[in-house]
Amino acid sequence: MSYLEIIFLAIALSIDAMAVSFSYGLSFRENRVKNALLLAVFTGFFQAVMPVIGYYLTSCVKSYIAPFASLIVCVIFIFLGVKFIKEAFQKKEMPQCISLACLFLIGIATSIDAFSAGISLALYGNKIFKPVLLIGLITFFNSCLGFKLGGKLKHLPTTALEVLSGVVLILLGIKAVL
Repeated sequence: MSYLEIIFLAIALSIDAMAVSFSYGLSFRENRVKNALLLAVFTGFFQAVMPVIGYYLTSCVKSYIAPFASLIVCVIFIFLGVKFIKEAFQKKEMPQCISLACLFLIGIATSIDAFSAGISLALYGNKIFKPVLLIGLITFFNSCLGFKLGGKLKHLPTTALEVLSGVVLILLGIKAVL
């Protein structure tokens, strides 16, 4: 994958964290900076860790699945893209919990898709450090941005962003087999 593709992947993966932070930004009135940074740190950290796990687990079986790598990457990205688009139209209930346990769960929940991205990075033959750094930093930034926007733009729907993220992932999947 090229760095431009990795940046698009990172942006697409960060949309879940941004949407969660946006919803938190809508309701939190006190300690806004602290809460925004807590959400951003947890979501960014987990978005960076999950691809590493996927990457190294895939490395263990890469020789067996290498002939099918392009197809596997295509299926993963199309699956994630369709999932993002489908979830964009589902009503989301966000508990307004900011404890460490909740932050941990939010971090995991918003980064499960990043595990699959780590698999794809391994199958593409990418090194892991720079993509993970980009994914974590972009997620951190977008999470902070989402929280800030949540406080400023209470009427802004996140559906369009989620659909766009899904389309980007589907396009990356199609590109993998071309």
